[in-house]
Amino acid sequence: MELSNIKIEVEKLSNILGKAEDCLDLQYLTATIQYFHLVIAQPDFWKNPTPAYDTLQEIEYSIFYRHQQYQRWCSILEDIKAALELLELSADEQLLQEAQTNLTQLQKELETAEIRQLLSDPHDQKGAFLTITAGVGGADAEYWAYMLLQMYCRWAKSHNYQLYLVEISERNEAGIKYATLEITARCAYGYLKSETGTHQLQQISPLDVNNSLRTSLASVEVIPILGESVDFEIPEKDLEITWCRHRGNVNRPEVWVRVVHIPTGISVFCDQERSPMQNKEKALAILKSKLFAIALAQGVQLNEIKSRLIKPLSNKLIREYVLHPDTKVKDLRTNVETPAATEVLDGKIDLFIKAYLQQPNQTTSVTKEALDNFK
Repeated sequence: MELSNIKIEVEKLSNILGKAEDCLDLQYLTATIQYFHLVIAQPDFWKNPTPAYDTLQEIEYSIFYRHQQYQRWCSILEDIKAALELLELSADEQLLQEAQTNLTQLQKELETAEIRQLLSDPHDQKGAFLTITAGVGGADAEYWAYMLLQMYCRWAKSHNYQLYLVEISERNEAGIKYATLEITARCAYGYLKSETGTHQLQQISPLDVNNSLRTSLASVEVIPILGESVDFEIPEKDLEITWCRHRGNVNRPEVWVRVVHIPTGISVFCDQERSPMQNKEKALAILKSKLFAIALAQGVQLNEIKSRLIKPLSNKLIREYVLHPDTKVKDLRTNVETPAATEVLDGKIDLFIKAYLQQPNQTTSVTKEALDNFK
């Protein structure tokens, strides 16, 4: 990037940070502190540890983290400006490279912050369970599901999000039948809810000796991690729990657990924890999140879920990935398109997330009315 172009980008970022400062001024911070002080002062605040902990986390994020983050951005911008002044006096390739690196990093962080401002639904701040399931296409679809798994792992890692593989069904060939990721980072659900739906790939099959052009499908389902913020128990009579009945080998003992919700037929399989009890707890956590999402979608209480009305949100085609004859990725809901298919599969999906969140109506979000009806 030429020096003149860096100056233009620096000016843009200066304007963005100037607008951000309006949200972080003394009046805003004072009002926020006063509000949380009143919340904490309530006599029953500490009686329920879970909402109390959530409130303290909100204090840390709203006041300290955001303010420190803003100060860090300003510091990086000042370093870039100082480097530009020196570069105008004397060419220095290493200093130019450092300025470019800092500029790219600042642009990326401000882009993420801009997307975060679009999150307003009740569960947007939570982590997410993301499940990928191979669809039509046989071995090619299973390979496509594996490619999607890699894409989301790379996306999470690029944002420094904690990632955990909850369950996976691997095939003998390169591919997976299904897999579930747990992403515990703040706002993971808010970002990734845009990914719920069917993803279609068109490419020359890497598994076909005839190099045939194949179309493969895989579905993605994203639900918020409830934790203890929504407190409900599933009656034992509604659960069918199956434990592994053989020990496996010494290096990899079998500890899997399958939990089935009898009224709806929803099944969750977990085998990545170290013990059967841990896998049971993880499976129940996922099942609770699934049932909660279904209850919200139907606008009913947990025990009123109508199994015949359960329609997976992931059965709607939302995005096309084309690797042959040309390369492109197109989101069918927002019409956002890019020829950089390789970059998208490398985890660069923020352009699709941002476009989805900018829409006035988000079909996979949890509505306030449904949330109120569930309480």
